[in-house]
Amino acid sequence: MKLLTQMAERVGQLLRQRGDTVVVAETSTGGLLSSALLAVPGASAYYKGGSVLYTYESRKTLLGMTRADVEGLAPMSEAMVMAFANKARAQFGATWAIAELGIAGPTGVVYGDAGSSVIGIAGPNPVSALLETGSTDREANMWLFTEHGLGLLHRALTEAEDS
Repeated sequence: MKLLTQMAERVGQLLRQRGDTVVVAETSTGGLLSSALLAVPGASAYYKGGSVLYTYESRKTLLGMTRADVEGLAPMSEAMVMAFANKARAQFGATWAIAELGIAGPTGVVYGDAGSSVIGIAGPNPVSALLETGSTDREANMWLFTEHGLGLLHRALTEAEDS
């Protein structure tokens, strides 16, 4: 298992080089995305804030998400996670936002299986992707979701840099 700094140092370096900022809106990673970004020395140059939006109430209170914001969007879909990412980015005025919706396990729910996470990156190069680990190990999934999310953010930053 990678350390938090190992997962985020390339992302942190790119954000600092670009003068960009990031905000995090996460659910089943439980703060690990924010923790990884903050573990990198110099994080205050790029980290604008984050929230763990594990419940509808937290989504409403911390992010200002309403049912209307996600009306017609399938749960655990790339469209829904992008709605979260776009809302967070706008709320914090960040260059980038990373949002994560997931089912860590050990059991699935009505809208998906354990080991499923969808990540959305809002910003100059928006991207989203679904990860299915095939595992019911809750903690292992949380770490895998985090690593996947930071990898996707790295890809978005790199591709934005190349264009």
